Amino acid sequence: MDTPKSKKVEIVIPAYRMHTQSFLNVLDGISEEDALKRIEGKTNHIVWMAGNFVNMRYSLGWVLGLKEEDPYSDLFFQGKALDENYRYPDLDELKKNFHDISAKVFQKLMEVTDEELDEMFEIGMNIPFVPETKLNFTGMSIGREDYLCGQIGLMRRILGYPGMKYDTDENLKY
Repeated sequence: MDTPKSKKVEIVIPAYRMHTQSFLNVLDGISEEDALKRIEGKTNHIVWMAGNFVNMRYSLGWVLGLKEEDPYSDLFFQGKALDENYRYPDLDELKKNFHDISAKVFQKLMEVTDEELDEMFEIGMNIPFVPETKLNFTGMSIGREDYLCGQIGLMRRILGYPGMKYDTDENLKY
């Protein structure tokens, strides 16, 4: 299926697929040691940012009807604060989970209907101009992914890595 059932997600699909590419590109070459570094004890580390990104994919899947549970939800759900006492998964484990959930969420995005997207989904933001629907949660998820990729990109540069490349892997269909 090349065309989503819902016209409402036509703008989401390219962003979702580009974020898949960007997530892998922004993590490319980062060592496990560097991925756990924080700047002056004030920033989250890259592992936390990557884990929160993957958790957003699980959350979006859940809202769209997937019953897949993030194995690291206790570390990352709803942007849970970084705790240096926790043992966080390594980047390879997060990437494995990312690939697994991302393909499934993409399929759900292709299958979701306008009626499903219009369903209420309580986000808890209580902002008068943001109706709490599944469609708006989808948009908020895309925004969060943008933010996290930007944060990881900044950390790359601070840690002495070259800027993220915008290479694409045409074999990645999600």
